[in-house]
Amino acid sequence: MELYNTLTDLLADARGKSREIRFIDGENDESVVSFGDLWNRAVALLGSLQAQGMEAGDELVIFSKSNESFVIAFWAAVLGGMVPVPVAVGISDEHRLKLFRILSQLDRATLFTDADLLERLLEFSTSSDLHDITKTLQSKTMLIGNIDATATGQVFQSTPDNIAFIQYSSGSTSDPKGVVLTHRNLCINIRAIVEACNWTKDDQSLSWMPLTHDMGLIGYHLSVLGVGMNHAVMDTSVFVRRPLLWMSKASELRATQLCSPNFGYKHFLKLFQRKGLDNLDLSSVKLILNGAEPISWELCEEFLAALAPHGLKRTAMFPVYGLAEATVGVSIPEPGSEYSRITVDRHSLRVGEPYRQVAPDDEDAVSFVRVGKAIRDVEIRIVDDSDRILNAGVIGNIQLRGGSVTERVYGDAVATEQLFTTDGWLQTGDCGVFVDDQLVITGRQKDIIIVNGQNYYPHDIEEIVARLDDLDLNKVVVAGATPKGGQTEELIAFILYRQSIEGFRPIVEQVRDLIGEQTGLEVDKVIPVAKIPKTTSGKVQRAKLLQAYFDGEFDSAIAELHPTENAPQETDDDPLVAEIETICREFSKDRKIGPDDNLFEVGVSSLTLTEIVLAIDEKYPGKLDISDLFDYPTIRQIAGFIKENS
Repeated sequence: MELYNTLTDLLADARGKSREIRFIDGENDESVVSFGDLWNRAVALLGSLQAQGMEAGDELVIFSKSNESFVIAFWAAVLGGMVPVPVAVGISDEHRLKLFRILSQLDRATLFTDADLLERLLEFSTSSDLHDITKTLQSKTMLIGNIDATATGQVFQSTPDNIAFIQYSSGSTSDPKGVVLTHRNLCINIRAIVEACNWTKDDQSLSWMPLTHDMGLIGYHLSVLGVGMNHAVMDTSVFVRRPLLWMSKASELRATQLCSPNFGYKHFLKLFQRKGLDNLDLSSVKLILNGAEPISWELCEEFLAALAPHGLKRTAMFPVYGLAEATVGVSIPEPGSEYSRITVDRHSLRVGEPYRQVAPDDEDAVSFVRVGKAIRDVEIRIVDDSDRILNAGVIGNIQLRGGSVTERVYGDAVATEQLFTTDGWLQTGDCGVFVDDQLVITGRQKDIIIVNGQNYYPHDIEEIVARLDDLDLNKVVVAGATPKGGQTEELIAFILYRQSIEGFRPIVEQVRDLIGEQTGLEVDKVIPVAKIPKTTSGKVQRAKLLQAYFDGEFDSAIAELHPTENAPQETDDDPLVAEIETICREFSKDRKIGPDDNLFEVGVSSLTLTEIVLAIDEKYPGKLDISDLFDYPTIRQIAGFIKENS
């Protein structure tokens, strides 16, 4: 593939190709934009932005629920030499605060958003006494509905060293970090990804990853656009509500290139194993890029086995490694090869020590998949804690350098300095090892929790929990871990507590409710601990707590706090209420949901709520939609609503 100098050059070349982007917003709700129309609509929006006074170098914060509007706005900013700043639309107060914190970090920002989203932001900023932000929103916002389609903007000729866009770390709320990506960074990484995956203009891609995520935007829009590939972008919320549509559309479009992090396979399988799909043909699928969170070998095997009868090949599963600070792509296997794993003793993963291989059925076995070799223009080294290079087979810290690696964090000299070693290598915060010349990711050096492909900093969540009475930051430790036999990462809260288990039960409920309400995250376990291990300098040792958890030190407390599935369950007198309670128990893990509990206040995630609604829809087709929960938020109210509509 050609190496472009800038994204502007890439789109200028693409507009002459007879290719299109398909936006999927529902089973029968789609729109198509040709590459040529993309250029024309972006130039028109650029004219509106320039008419409002925006100039090259100004930031455009894109905060939209519409993928089509997002893409047009992104390219309008690029063509005008402006700096796009994608921000995910969330439902919690913490998500809104993240947007406001980002706005406060920028120099000359304009917000591009929908009217209803702006109204909610203004309500929140007013109620939260964020007066400066309120003024900014009122004076520096362009609404999606106010675009002059006849306007013509003046295209700015960017240079390779100009900022192409700012990629904010996903999930972080208290102090979001904006990774600066230049046109050179992006064009180098796009070419490397296309070449490493053997993509061609005749491929067809389909992605439900959010365009605010590096894999969704760079991997499955910019890169596929650069190679001249037809591509389809499914709204992420559509996938969450209707996961089977992902593979239905892959079959219908004869898609060859797909992608998903770990949780996507699990979400799809939950419904697929109950309902199945008719007339599904996945024989055209060449690759499903699997990244963005720790990769479960067992879940990959389950997914491949379930879809093998529909033509999905084992060689399609394609584990990769990347991160925002390196644009997106870092290592990729050889296309067409079958993915593989190593099985090691979970106690042999210390930095500077060789891993010990064990049998898959060993009680301390943990599996890690190989994620290939460094792609073009990226170098990988594995070092000890003193930055000394380690031999193959020895666990160490992963560091990178190359043309696609960022040079700085936007407006933050301290964070920039912390990102690099003294000799200029990017510190990824991940740990790994070279096995058979391929990279294997074994864990994280930095304390980051990955939930549904999004990164969250423990301290952010700990600060939220510390708002509870009788708790403070010295008594709360939040961590993420994949348990033995597990397929996705758990969110665990350790609470310093030395009294009776019975007295701890209300704390469990309070912690789950508060985290769920403030972040939309679902806490898997809340565990009382008699001591929080710390270093001599007072730093919390999360790894020690997690190791104690893995070693079973808290099993008795967990068993007492979290009843098993075999424990007797109370049954409501109303048969329909009792049936919906049973459905809720299936998806809410050990979280007890009573018939009169508000589903938005019981500490379950939006993904779990969606799974509950899908399961109810199986029993009572067409009677309940996810939006109905806002009017009927309890099990008893849902039962009454279904009866009224039967």
